[in-house]
Amino acid sequence: MSNRSLMSSPAPRDPLANFHPAVAAWFRSAFPAPTAPQVEAWPAIQAGQHVLIAAPTGSGKTLAAFLAAIDELVREGLQGTLGDETRIVYVSPLKALSNDVQRNLDWPLAGIEAQLQAMGLPQVPIRAMVRTGDTPQADRDRMRRQPPHIVVTTPESLYILLGAESGRKMLSTVRTVIVDEIHAMAPDKRGTHLALTLERLQALAGRRLNRIGL
Repeated sequence: MSNRSLMSSPAPRDPLANFHPAVAAWFRSAFPAPTAPQVEAWPAIQAGQHVLIAAPTGSGKTLAAFLAAIDELVREGLQGTLGDETRIVYVSPLKALSNDVQRNLDWPLAGIEAQLQAMGLPQVPIRAMVRTGDTPQADRDRMRRQPPHIVVTTPESLYILLGAESGRKMLSTVRTVIVDEIHAMAPDKRGTHLALTLERLQALAGRRLNRIGL
C-alpha cells in the first residue's frame, strides 16, 4: 500500500462519539477501550434497532446493552424531561444473576454521577432495582411509590407484574427490554412463555419496544 493511500484513509470513528461526554468520560476512566461487541452494538441500539449480541463471557455484553440506554436517561435527566417512570426492563433467567446485574449497574451509575459533578452539571439520579419473588415487601412498596428507571427481573416475576394493577402501571412506560441468556430459554416452554409476556408488555406500553438479546 502506498503512502498516499495510507494518508487518505479515513480515521476510525470513536465508538464513544455519540455518548454524552460524562458517560464517555466514565467509560474511558474504567476501561482501556470498548470491546468488539460494544463497538458493533452501540450504534445499532442508539439507532433504535433490535439487537442480538452473541459473544463469549467477559466480552462486555451487559454493558454493551445497558450503556446506550443509560446514556438516553442521562440526556433526558439533564434536559429535565426524565420523570419517575420505568424505562428499561432487564430480564434474567436466574435470580442470583439478577442481583449481580444490579451490582454491575450501581458501578457505572455512580461513576457517571461523579463525572457529571466533575463537569459542573446537575446530578441525574437514575434508580435501578431488582424485582423477583425474593424481593422484600418494603422494596416492593417503594417501587410502587417511586418506580425505578431500570427494573431487573426474571421471566416469571415479569409475568406476575403484568398481572397486577400496580405492576402494569409501572411497566406502561417501558421503552427498552434486555433479555439475558436468551439461548438458555429460547428452546423450551420458558422461552415461549417469555415471548408471550414480551408481547403483552409491548401492548401495554403502546409503542415499539427496543429489544436487545444477550
